[in-house]
Amino acid sequence: MTPTLQQLRYLVAVADCRSITAAACSVYIAQPALSRSIQSLERDLGVTLLDRRGRRATLTAEGTRVVRLARTVLDAVGAIEDVGTARGSALRTTVKVAATPALCGAVAAGLVPSFIERHPQIDVRLLRHDSREALERALVDGAAELGLVHLPVDQDLSAYRLQDREIVLISPPGSELPDPVPLRMLGGLRVVLPPPGTGRRTELEAMFGRLGVRPVAVAEKDERPAAETAVTEERGSLFGYRDTVFRVFHHRVEVRSFSPPLLRPVGIAHPRGPLSAAARSFLSHARHTAPAGAPAS
Repeated sequence: MTPTLQQLRYLVAVADCRSITAAACSVYIAQPALSRSIQSLERDLGVTLLDRRGRRATLTAEGTRVVRLARTVLDAVGAIEDVGTARGSALRTTVKVAATPALCGAVAAGLVPSFIERHPQIDVRLLRHDSREALERALVDGAAELGLVHLPVDQDLSAYRLQDREIVLISPPGSELPDPVPLRMLGGLRVVLPPPGTGRRTELEAMFGRLGVRPVAVAEKDERPAAETAVTEERGSLFGYRDTVFRVFHHRVEVRSFSPPLLRPVGIAHPRGPLSAAARSFLSHARHTAPAGAPAS
C-alpha cells in the first residue's frame, strides 16, 4: 500500500523527537494512535523503521532512509500549498527569527544569507535575545515564529536538531594539560565561570553534576570580555565553543577538546501548531543546509 502523508508526518515527528510520546504531543494525537499508524506503515513496507527501547525510539537504517525521503515529499507538499498562499514571488513576506547572541554569529550568520539568496521574496528579521529563556518567551508570546537555540527547549515548543557544537577548554598559554583533556581532570581544575544564578552557570553546574566532577571557580564573570580577560591573564581556563574561539581569542590561548568529546546540540524551535508559509520555508532551508541534520533529543 502507498504510505499516506499522515503516516509520513508521524514518522518524521518521531525522528525529530526521538520519542513516540513527545512525537504524539508535537502532532496533537494520542500516543496509541500514532504508534498504530507507524506500525501499519511498517507492515505495509515490510521493514522495521524504529528501534523501540523503553521511552526512546531511534531510526533503523531503513527508517533513516524512509525519513529522508519523507522529508522530501512533505517539503514538496508544503511548497505546493505555499503557491496559493504566497500568490507568486511578487508578494513579499517576513519571517521573524530569534537567536541568542552566540548563535547569531555561529549559526544565523551563514543560514540567513543563504536563505535570502534562495527566497528573495521573504524578508528575515533576526531578533537577538540575551538568554535562551527570553528567546523561548518570545516564541511562546508570538514575538517570533522561529528561534535558533541550544537544545533542549521548553516542552511547549517543537524543535529540530540542526548541528552539534563542540565544547572545548580554553586555557592560558603554557597550561600543562593533555590534549584531549579527560573529563575526570575537570575535578579541581581552575576555571572561570559565570556567576551563580545565571542561566549559563546553571547549565554548567548541571553538566558537572552529570560528569561527577567539581572544578574550582577562580573567577565569576557575567560579561564575556571580563571572562576572556581572566583567561588571558592566566587566572584559569574557560569553557567555550570551537566554532567561535579563534574569532574571539585569535592565537592567544590554548584550545583542547575533551575525551570523550563534549557536544551541545543546536536546533531551530517554534511553537506547536501551524506555521506561516515563510516560516515553513525557513525551517525547511535550515534543516536541509545544517552541517549535521539530526533529530532533536
